[in-house]
Amino acid sequence: MTLNSTSSRPKSPASNAPRICIVAENASFRFGGEASLPLHYFSRLRARGIETWLIVHGRTRPELEALFPLDQDRIQYIPDRWYHKLIWKLSLPLPRRVAEATFGTLMVLINQLIQRSMVRQLIRQQGINVVHQPIPVSPKAPSFISGLGVPVIIGPMNGGMDYPAAFRGAESLFTRITVALGRASANLANRLIPGKKNAAILLVANQRTQLALPTCARGKIIEIPENGVDLSIWQLPAAPVPPSVAPRFLFIGRLVDWKRLDFVLHALAAIPGAQLEVIGDGPMRTPWTDLAATLGIAERVRWIGWLPQPQCAQLLHGANALVLPSIYECGGAVVLEAMACGIPVIATAWGGPADYLNPSCGILVDPTNSDSITRGFIDAMRKLIEEPELRISLGTAGRKRVESLFDWNQKIDVVLAIYQQSLHAL
Repeated sequence: MTLNSTSSRPKSPASNAPRICIVAENASFRFGGEASLPLHYFSRLRARGIETWLIVHGRTRPELEALFPLDQDRIQYIPDRWYHKLIWKLSLPLPRRVAEATFGTLMVLINQLIQRSMVRQLIRQQGINVVHQPIPVSPKAPSFISGLGVPVIIGPMNGGMDYPAAFRGAESLFTRITVALGRASANLANRLIPGKKNAAILLVANQRTQLALPTCARGKIIEIPENGVDLSIWQLPAAPVPPSVAPRFLFIGRLVDWKRLDFVLHALAAIPGAQLEVIGDGPMRTPWTDLAATLGIAERVRWIGWLPQPQCAQLLHGANALVLPSIYECGGAVVLEAMACGIPVIATAWGGPADYLNPSCGILVDPTNSDSITRGFIDAMRKLIEEPELRISLGTAGRKRVESLFDWNQKIDVVLAIYQQSLHAL
């Protein structure tokens, strides 16, 4: 299946219509997380006939060629050079957040310098009049996308958070010091690399992120959600699906340490007969598979691996709940996707899930410490097993909340209005 919006080129818009260039490090549904955001913008803008181009690193080229075979003239790729491979290899031995703050930032900035030149060429050749940089979503990350002679819009950004207090010692002292130094130098870095300083509009997902912006930023700040939901994929079932005979819970996400699936595995061990399906893959799969065996629940955990979104939506139908025990989740689009499918969510009350959920549509677990999180998931999972009517009411409320606040089509309406606003401000 491809995502091309039309089989022919759209007609040239009026001279005051937005002609958009989206600039991103990655653009990939398969990578997930923030990498999916540029694709949502590009595909939906093109579906509306908006003149839109995308500049992205070539590592996602095969996926984009399959998704947009008729729009390849609108996508420009940064070639993967020897220095990209070298930077990536140098980052591998480092802890995740140290790697992201050092070599990861270096990689992004090098690519932005290349993209800046490519955008300038598109401005000359195609009359680009708005540049949108949706990622990285970190409010402190500097940007070279500046000085182009057209409005630059950055975001929606989402960040400015730490681990819950009880888990801040989980990272090494080296990691904590490196992250603290990076944050302390962010204002200076954003003055020297002035993309955020000079941006016409900065989009933020919440007040927490706005407070984390560099102090030199002088553009207009607008708050809109980082994530949205494609309601054509994440749908209610055609007919009501009763819960499985055996209670069934679902986890969707990368298997990385901060997702803390171990809390749910311990909870599952305390709920005889309950089952867990795990969609996703990552470096923690083997340790968590071993933990399930140690807890004596290996036969009740199904490790599925990565699946396309439509198949994830099908598996959500009939589940008692989606579980997300993450202790570091700025966004958490999977929460919205479960809500769109009419499925309640049990999540840690931290970051994005706490922004998206309320008592009408989910259960938030206080991250006081490891024992309290495990106990919170045990209690919540049991509650949704014992009270099927609660499952239905939470799911119904979640669907309504997504439809009113997080529909991608509505979000594109808002973003188009922001593009027009930036043009009128010139």
